[in-house]
Amino acid sequence: MADLPYPDPWRFQAHIEVWLLVAFLIAAWIYAVRVIGPRVVPAGTPVVSARHRWSFVGAIVLLWLSSDWPVHDIAEEYLYFVHMVQHMSLTYFMPPLALLATPEWLLRVIVGEGRAYRVFAWFSKPVIAAVLFNAGIMISHVPGVVNASVSNPTLHYGVHVFLVTASLLMWMCVCGPLRELRIGPFPTMIYLFLNSVVATVPAGWLTFAEGIVYRLYDTPVRVWGLGVTEDQQIAGAIMKVGGAVFLWSIIVALFISRIAKPYGTRQTYRTEPTLTFDQVSAAFEQSPAPAEPVTPSGTTEPPPRA
Repeated sequence: MADLPYPDPWRFQAHIEVWLLVAFLIAAWIYAVRVIGPRVVPAGTPVVSARHRWSFVGAIVLLWLSSDWPVHDIAEEYLYFVHMVQHMSLTYFMPPLALLATPEWLLRVIVGEGRAYRVFAWFSKPVIAAVLFNAGIMISHVPGVVNASVSNPTLHYGVHVFLVTASLLMWMCVCGPLRELRIGPFPTMIYLFLNSVVATVPAGWLTFAEGIVYRLYDTPVRVWGLGVTEDQQIAGAIMKVGGAVFLWSIIVALFISRIAKPYGTRQTYRTEPTLTFDQVSAAFEQSPAPAEPVTPSGTTEPPPRA
């Protein structure tokens, strides 16, 4: 078979750094659960729950699939919409699972109770975390940043680290393991809605942009036959619809589980029958007359004067 003029986009590329990261996270979580947990958790209390285990599995699977071949290679070299799916997985889907997989005792062991905890709590404030998260989303879609990060591995991983860190902080007040940092259901709905609005700005601009926005994705090899403009439009649609649908689904679930359901148990559409005048009169006639008060001497006490 003759050599192709361009490399095969589906050729296998090993990412040792991703394998080492995934292996480290798995080993660290297992060590924390089996060694550290029994020392800090009161006797008779489970170290982790089934929710922690399944959330950890989900977070690791998303991290691995988003960072390894072939998603990573197609996302960084050929299709920007796959790049968008990769970033959404690392910022919208994986971080909440990672927080749900973290027991409260584990995070308290990590951040402690001193200065590190105060710094961590400050960055986890909803306003601070939302500003960092949305700033990362906006900056990471600037053409200069995208073109530079794709061709620079150090900058590329730095952008990913910042996005994942900012995302973890953003989700901390929603589903973080520390109760004192979480906000109530109604503020959470407003918070998630506001976070879904900012992303529509670069998404709308990308969807309706004319010409090539990211020059590094203008390659002769077109995966699945998608042109550059089609690729950009699909990426913008995914960013606009995907993130909003995910966040709004959480908002709807919160409304149903925390507000609508308790409201329904307190309210009823069943109406009580209205009493008529005859029913009230009959009830008074059937009731015995009140007995007159008797004095200690045995005589009937006259009614008090007005």
